[in-house]
Amino acid sequence: MKFLDITRALAADLAPWPGDTRFDYSLVGRIPEGSSVNLGRIITSVHCGTHADAFFHFEEDGLTIDQFEPERYLGLAAVVDLTGKFADSLGEITIADLAAVGAVPRVLLKTGAWPDSTHFPSAIPVLAPGVVEWLRGRGVKLLGVDLPSVDLIDSKDLKNHHALAAAGIAILEGLDLSAAAAGLYSLAALPLKIIGGDGAPVRAVLWRDE
Repeated sequence: MKFLDITRALAADLAPWPGDTRFDYSLVGRIPEGSSVNLGRIITSVHCGTHADAFFHFEEDGLTIDQFEPERYLGLAAVVDLTGKFADSLGEITIADLAAVGAVPRVLLKTGAWPDSTHFPSAIPVLAPGVVEWLRGRGVKLLGVDLPSVDLIDSKDLKNHHALAAAGIAILEGLDLSAAAAGLYSLAALPLKIIGGDGAPVRAVLWRDE
């Protein structure tokens, strides 16, 4: 069995969403300075790096992250490799791009459009109209992307976020799928249980028998 970590590391040089809180880890207690333990503190947006969006993030009456059942983020997932399509230009992710996906409850889209976590992308590919409804019809309950958002960077209406919420499809953003080949895996990507949270960091891992 081979495990694959698909989490972007939380580090000082991780690029946050422009204007959002940058990740910071510091030691507030040090053994060499007389503390009985090394004690760390973090300051961060819950949307830094690899994270789950709660529907409350973009809908005032939407589910908060603690209201999502854990099993939503555990189980069979398909990685769809779209890097060839977006190697030279950006555009939309269409139903045709996903046609080979079978009846899998979790779909992870590998675009390769955010290759460097220290630099925030100026533009990203996004879902074309109709894709979310197609995913719902296939029984998908989680969509993950290797991008900072499922909508355009400058989007204000967040159409795909709202469509996914209406379809009951949970959202993972900021995955690192660079080493993940296309195919079926088991996924574990549990968000932190933050009461009332609009999102949460996750440690995302794939595995399958080789």
